[in-house]
Amino acid sequence: QVQLLETGGDSVQAGGSLRLSCAASGFIGSYKCVSWFRQAPGEERGTVAALYTGGGGEWYADSVKGRFTVSYDNPKNTLYLLMNNLKSEDTATYYCAMDRGDLARKYEVLGGSCLGPPSAFDYWGQGTQVTVSS
Repeated sequence: QVQLLETGGDSVQAGGSLRLSCAASGFIGSYKCVSWFRQAPGEERGTVAALYTGGGGEWYADSVKGRFTVSYDNPKNTLYLLMNNLKSEDTATYYCAMDRGDLARKYEVLGGSCLGPPSAFDYWGQGTQVTVSS
């Protein structure tokens, strides 16, 4: 079993920056697909960014390309999301997620990215709130 703990959410002004962290504990095992999702009130949970922990497999939502950077530190088993030039529309609860390995194995064979729907991810953090005021 893997546990994910997110930190870093805050209230910031538009144009500001935040870095979210997601520390994974428990038995991680082989390389995985990891992802950041976000959900605003009344909206569906959507993918912000995704990554293969062995390197590559990156995917970004069009709305965050050029502003957000996803990364994973393997020795620390920690996923990061660096968010620059934040906009009011980035306001949401952000969740990190990790797959059990099925999505990662698919990426290893077929390439592409680690993009997947929420149902493809098995482990989830509790969520951290990001509020951007204009």
